[in-house]
Amino acid sequence: MQIQMLDFVVVGAGFFGAVFAHEIKKAGKKVLVIEKRDHIGGNCYSYDDPATRINIHKYGPHIFHTPDKNIWNYINVFAEFNDYRHRVKTTAGGKAYSLPINLDTINQFYNLNLKPDEAAAFLKTKTGTVSRPANLEEKAISLVGRELYEALIKGYTAKQWGCDPRELPPEIIERIPVRTSRNDSYYDDHYQGMPRGGYTPIFEKLLQGIDLELRTDFFDRRDYWKSIADKILYTGPIDRYFDYRFGRLTWRSIRTEIEAMPCDDYQGISMMNYADREVPYTRIVEPKHFYRERAHLTRGTVIIREYPHDDPAEPYYPVGLKADREMLARYQRAQADEKNVIFGGRLAEYRYYDMHQVIAGALRTVEKLTGAELWPKKASSNEGS
Repeated sequence: MQIQMLDFVVVGAGFFGAVFAHEIKKAGKKVLVIEKRDHIGGNCYSYDDPATRINIHKYGPHIFHTPDKNIWNYINVFAEFNDYRHRVKTTAGGKAYSLPINLDTINQFYNLNLKPDEAAAFLKTKTGTVSRPANLEEKAISLVGRELYEALIKGYTAKQWGCDPRELPPEIIERIPVRTSRNDSYYDDHYQGMPRGGYTPIFEKLLQGIDLELRTDFFDRRDYWKSIADKILYTGPIDRYFDYRFGRLTWRSIRTEIEAMPCDDYQGISMMNYADREVPYTRIVEPKHFYRERAHLTRGTVIIREYPHDDPAEPYYPVGLKADREMLARYQRAQADEKNVIFGGRLAEYRYYDMHQVIAGALRTVEKLTGAELWPKKASSNEGS
């Protein structure tokens, strides 16, 4: 492919790269997107199972949720969303409980019949007096007490992150609310849903009319890509960019096991976690429940078992151990020497971002480069109007 001088080469066709490329092209810039995989969409890539027409999220389930009306309006330009609200159960000791922990979880676990204010007071008798939790275990116990933590959180966390929960930062569990109401929605965000056609069509629209090269690894021709563009927008792993100069950051990946089932409904919910340490997988996803409007199209269902593991070649989640945080600071300082490279997204920033946060980050980056205001900053509430 003969390429003239470009304004930007975007490395990675996930949400950060695709939104950035879309908006920077609208601003009149010449842009090329390169992607090492054989498809666009990054870890949000999805496809329809040919036998059942159930939309499969290849790299694990992605539920779109945001408190920001403007981000919701932005993404709805590229897809129609259904009204799916994410709910999760967790199996422990042969029983299924609501997750996040709520009034029903507390009553079921302790065989009680507490009212909300009684449950709040009851939890206070279980949580101890740690004022500044130093790790995930201390944080969890400060929220729900040791018994619920040991039964519903500890084993799952150890499987998911591949280490003792006492090694993990407390911020990880702060993503999950604890409630003394019967609200069993996993997220508190007002705006939630699934794109009716899956995620891949969103990326097709974002990248429409933009030059794209798949199966193209930036590092095979790094100097070439830098030579044909004024700037590089890099969305890959930050440690890989610097050839692991300061060491390898800790990432977790997921191996999936997909199985077609002859029944119409395998588990009655889209996601069932497995808290017991001896169960080798962390959860079973039944994606049919993401798209109930499609359920009439076919008989049968598909389940996906998830097995977290270490795979530096396929990083999903930044772990963020103490050594990682120290190493990250060194990589961030090294970025200052990369005058014509912009780093953005979960992998390049080593941050556990949700999709709406990645989109917002890409829009902010374009704004800084162009001076255009792409979305109002103050309107980021849960208002439903």
